Amino acid sequence: MATEYWRWKEYTWKDPDKDWKKASILTAGIDIGSVSSQALILTDGELYAYSNLRTGSDSPDSARKALRSAMEETGMEQDNIQYIVGTGYGRVNVPMANRTLTEIACHARGANRMGGSAIRTILDMGGQDCKVIRCDERGKVTDFLMNDKCAAGTGRGMELIADLLAIPIEQVGPVSLSIDKEPPAVSSFCVVFAKTEALGLLRAGWTTAEVLAAFCDGMAHRVINLIQRIGLEEKFVITGGIAKNSGIVKRLAEALKVEAEVLSPDPQIAGAYGAAIFAKDLYEKSRKK
Repeated sequence: MATEYWRWKEYTWKDPDKDWKKASILTAGIDIGSVSSQALILTDGELYAYSNLRTGSDSPDSARKALRSAMEETGMEQDNIQYIVGTGYGRVNVPMANRTLTEIACHARGANRMGGSAIRTILDMGGQDCKVIRCDERGKVTDFLMNDKCAAGTGRGMELIADLLAIPIEQVGPVSLSIDKEPPAVSSFCVVFAKTEALGLLRAGWTTAEVLAAFCDGMAHRVINLIQRIGLEEKFVITGGIAKNSGIVKRLAEALKVEAEVLSPDPQIAGAYGAAIFAKDLYEKSRKK
């Protein structure tokens, strides 16, 4: 069986110090993206558990699997969760959702919770598109721009290049930074042409690290154009799977001459986190009626 260099590791996390049975309100957010799906559970508004899985061909099934993984080994059942908000590319296909909201609103709200009220600009680098979001101190969206014209500047594009160059996706960033001198950026805006260009560079004697550096730099500069159109206001943070690529993050920060913070504990859960926060607000609002 051929090695799938693009395949990142799926995982779950749970807070071992929390007992969900003692919570008054359990809410969840489920973010179904084109490449990855996250489910996140809050106990009384505090982070309790989350999962990050590969999105399959069936969005409803991906939503079910993500939520099951987040609840795994906790004794929790779906019926214990009082309110669920679906978000992301496949939000209309989250069968257990009480409500659906855009990923733009959810990423802003989640980033605000994870990174603090000082956040004003969020770059969400997802599987099929990139979004630049401006928000206020409460995490409410004030403006945004999206680039969804080509996969070359997204997580899917990076997966294709990792597979082409036989470099595990987790190592793309570090390998791209292991060069002595920065090469010219890859100019192609299409994945098909980017692959052709990458192969041409290898035939011309470039090392794998140099090709990855050129590709990461090319991705960073495409994103910079999007950021400059909407305007960069600090504090600036990055969400999404590409935020884990140090080669892109470092080049992006250097070109913008600004510190680019990658949200913790995981930049990929911002959308699901925001959805779960909205779920708590909506549940509490419904109880007051």
